[in-house]
Amino acid sequence: MREETPPPNRRTIRLKGYDYSRPGAYFVTICTVHKQSIFGRVASGDMMLNALGHMVRKTWKQIPVHCSGTSLDEFVVMPNHLHGIIILEGAHVLSGADSLTRAASLQEDGQARGPAPTATLPGVIHHFKSFTTRLYVEHDAPPIWGISGRRLWHRNYFEHIIRNGASLNRIREYIASNPSRWELDRENPMKRGTDDFDQWLLRHQ
Repeated sequence: MREETPPPNRRTIRLKGYDYSRPGAYFVTICTVHKQSIFGRVASGDMMLNALGHMVRKTWKQIPVHCSGTSLDEFVVMPNHLHGIIILEGAHVLSGADSLTRAASLQEDGQARGPAPTATLPGVIHHFKSFTTRLYVEHDAPPIWGISGRRLWHRNYFEHIIRNGASLNRIREYIASNPSRWELDRENPMKRGTDDFDQWLLRHQ
């Protein structure tokens, strides 16, 4: 299947030949399909999640349950995207399909049967997108979530390798303050002004 091009003004700084199963921290941004604002709205600097946004937030928090060797740091669900920090604690390379076996093994009560697969960054993102989309579709999307269509996510995603503690803290600050900086966010269709974080990120590729 043909991949869509990355969102406008969002550079994919995926390093050629880099092993994304290596231990380390990664800053990721995942946008909704067509950048639709479907997860809620920002009001007075706070993110107000709707039902779909709460489902996405809950599923993100469950990533370490589904994918072994992972942990999460700061994250935020915004109206049309998610920012988060994923930490890989040591992994051998598995395919995206392998990362889905954890979701397939979940019982209805949320408890897993058998060990979780070890994850790569692409595998984690693939699992998260697939699992949230499956929940969205299985719950009769339009009546429950109030939107139409059977896709949630843009096919691509953005990632940045976090190389030191100073960068980690800068990105944590950006994620935590993202709702209060929404009017500067490049994913905001009503964006006004420029966010200095974007320039910082380009300098720290």
